[in-house]
Amino acid sequence: MRLIFHQAGLPSEVLKLEPYDPPAPQRHEVLVRMLYAPINPADLNFIEGTYGKKPSFPALPGNEGCGRIEAVGDEVESLEVGDLVIPLHPIGTWSRHLLAAENQFAKLPSDLEPVQASMLRVNPTTAWQMLHEFRELRKGEVVAQNAANSGVGRAVIQIAKHMGLRTVNFVRRESVIEELTVLGADSVLIDGGSDEAAARSAVGDQPLRLALNAVGGDSALRLMDLLSTGGAHVTYGAMSRRSLKIPNKFLIFKNLEIRGYWLTRWIEQASHIEIGNVLRPLAEMMIEGALKLPVEKVFPIEDFAEAVRLAAQDGRSGKVVLAL
Repeated sequence: MRLIFHQAGLPSEVLKLEPYDPPAPQRHEVLVRMLYAPINPADLNFIEGTYGKKPSFPALPGNEGCGRIEAVGDEVESLEVGDLVIPLHPIGTWSRHLLAAENQFAKLPSDLEPVQASMLRVNPTTAWQMLHEFRELRKGEVVAQNAANSGVGRAVIQIAKHMGLRTVNFVRRESVIEELTVLGADSVLIDGGSDEAAARSAVGDQPLRLALNAVGGDSALRLMDLLSTGGAHVTYGAMSRRSLKIPNKFLIFKNLEIRGYWLTRWIEQASHIEIGNVLRPLAEMMIEGALKLPVEKVFPIEDFAEAVRLAAQDGRSGKVVLAL
């Protein structure tokens, strides 16, 4: 069985569950029995036709997930039956089976918990890349972010803590402040509800050289205001659906570096070795318990309509995951 859609639209309405019997793997192909796949905002946007990449119909949804190798072609060298793997590219992971070339998958430690493994490639990898690619941060430095209770935001908090960094985090709801503090956040403030003095006090005397924006609009400008001269402002989402309108002062007087990050582009351009160099430490953090991603609810694939409706709602405490 696999999920498929023939036109863009509301996910609960256009998705269909259909039978799928994959052929036997040939040469360098592997057959993966998928176990779990999370529902990400990008998945919903893809089905709605509003994502950066448009679907070609009939289209297969699903950006990430995990499974075990069930069969291999006679020329496969890097994987064996029973290996725990994740797809490296969005190849329609909302399916009980995936058939693709072996280089489309990355092998993970066999003892990695599979629900957590299914969420490894998108949010933790995005967080890791943004914390490493835009500034060479030293222990004790500060990173600021909005949407701190999002999947990426939670990963940023935990990875930054593991790196010896401090985080200043902005959220919209007071109810998540304690939860993020327990997770390792150094400061959690209400976005737009905290005065400027409180935000600057949270940053402290250290220069703020990196700010991560997933909201846009006024929230993004507040991060720019906190950044030190020459700092990097990285946008990876637009939850407010409001465009960035950058005041000239941030470009002229603060010389801010305004950047964007899209994981899909990095995955397409990175080598297998480069991707592995990111996935390995993240998997180790998961095994050690230093990185844990919250799950709201796990649905069997047959209940996909209910699952995508819940995934589209605000106020969840974690990811919605499909059990395949």
